[in-house]
Amino acid sequence: MSRAAATDRTDSALVQGEYPYTADDFRKIADILYGLSGIHLPETKATLAYSRLAKRLRALGLQSFHQYCALVADEGQIDERQKLMAALTTNVTRFFREPHHFEHLKAKVMPALAARARSGGRVRIWSSACSSGEEPYSIALSVLEALPEAARLDVKILATDIDPNMVKRAEGAVYSEEAVSPIPAELRKRWMEPVRDGTSMSWRPSAEVREMVSCRELNLMGPWPMKGRFDAIFCRNVAIYFDEQTQDRLWGRFPACLEKAGRLYIGHSERTSDPRFVTDGLTTYRLKEGAGA
Repeated sequence: MSRAAATDRTDSALVQGEYPYTADDFRKIADILYGLSGIHLPETKATLAYSRLAKRLRALGLQSFHQYCALVADEGQIDERQKLMAALTTNVTRFFREPHHFEHLKAKVMPALAARARSGGRVRIWSSACSSGEEPYSIALSVLEALPEAARLDVKILATDIDPNMVKRAEGAVYSEEAVSPIPAELRKRWMEPVRDGTSMSWRPSAEVREMVSCRELNLMGPWPMKGRFDAIFCRNVAIYFDEQTQDRLWGRFPACLEKAGRLYIGHSERTSDPRFVTDGLTTYRLKEGAGA
């Protein structure tokens, strides 16, 4: 179908742009995204979806969003469906975002975990929506403040994200001068190293810090292959993109992954609906006595 012919479908166009794009196209895209990731895309995001996905139409040589919808509706188009999710996923992060969580981890949780690690026990923390890595490396720096020898002990941080591009950035772990500005100067001096690229200066966590963090691709709505339990789970500013039913499903999966004394950290505008959790501070949760999977 030529682009001229495709304009026959623009009577209900949501955006007057390079490609025909109707309310039906948007609904199909939103349904596919929801089915793949659990993310609810309201119609107020229709223009955003157009601007982000138009790049995919150009790359694929397509003439309309109708063609693109037909393509990504095919479950065999795994790579393009992944690109759709990556394009429509919001990645807002920074070092020590919502700093009270890291202070809580360091002051309230780490003393017991440090004692366990020093006696040969394991410590596991999960950053479940790690984006480009600022959160898991903030966790690592907080752990190292409480336990400087953590990298030599059985202390590991799992960093996962639905977007493989973000996972690669987290693995590379190179950040601009502006990005690392929230890191306290003492921590930066001890645990970060400069990376020069021509005249610009970037930073990356030291080898010790990077060895503590393992980056993996993971869809929170899909299978969770992890077998052990975690002492802390960070799932912050993720559930806000889900509808209530999907949020309930997500919160209900975490108790089976937490140690009895473990903590769940969520975003400042989020609240867990699972009755097995009780808050011990703003957006910081632990399991009720006797609660479990």
